Amino acid sequence: MSEERNPEAQRFTFRFQPLYMPMLAAVGVTPATAHVVVTDDRFVARFGPWLCSTALANIVDVCATGPYAAVKAIGARMSMTDRGLTFGTTTEAGACLTFDHPVTGLDPLGVLRHPGLTVTVDDIDGFVAAIRSRAALSR
Repeated sequence: MSEERNPEAQRFTFRFQPLYMPMLAAVGVTPATAHVVVTDDRFVARFGPWLCSTALANIVDVCATGPYAAVKAIGARMSMTDRGLTFGTTTEAGACLTFDHPVTGLDPLGVLRHPGLTVTVDDIDGFVAAIRSRAALSR
């Protein structure tokens, strides 16, 4: 069964800052194509043509972060410092996940691996609480 159709799944939409919507739409990232789904055992982030998916057991931490500089936060991007991945739609705030085993998400061949992912979801507190609860992370 797809995560999208799982009745136990929680879906989180991205918070789109209007200033950046045209640029994001040009690469296929819109409110209809960007979301995060959390099930009892999986985390799936869809960001237009990009996808990052992993078992919840692979998540070792999650925290609220931000605000960010636009050059570092908007779009699908990789940090040159730590290879962290960002799926960003606003500079205001987001949530950063840290993985035990790096995940794919940016390149179509899966060569690049990312130790973390920042997502700028609309309900940051709800998202952090859902990950903490479902992944059994301590507070």
